[in-house]
Amino acid sequence: MIVSVDRDARALREQEQVMAERFPGVRLARAVADFRYAMPLPALDGIVMANALHFIPRTEQVEAVRRLVSHLRPGGRFLVVEYDAERGNPWVPHPFRPATWQRMAAEAGLADTREIGRVPSRWMGAIWSAVSQRPPEPVAAQA
Repeated sequence: MIVSVDRDARALREQEQVMAERFPGVRLARAVADFRYAMPLPALDGIVMANALHFIPRTEQVEAVRRLVSHLRPGGRFLVVEYDAERGNPWVPHPFRPATWQRMAAEAGLADTREIGRVPSRWMGAIWSAVSQRPPEPVAAQA
């Protein structure tokens, strides 16, 4: 099952229709919510944040990621897609580069961060993606 979160209920309804047409076997749950705040979500295997974190001020990004990570199962993956810039503009106010994500991910409790893709962009030069993992829970030692 995929859980889709957006503040715009209409956008979620449209997404649900398209998903039903293109991928009829996929279950989609909608949640009208703002990821900047606590959300009632089930335990997740993964999270995709595509061009969303740059709307949060830099001083609040780690805390937002930390809240999201709390919804990940141990071993779950967090995938981020972002513009490759440290300075923003009115449309993309707070982008960050992979090195900044590496630090932010670690502060939010994620590990094994690695860049997995990069494409050129007319806006801000490039868009990159990285994946991080919530560390698995330690295995109890056998007595």
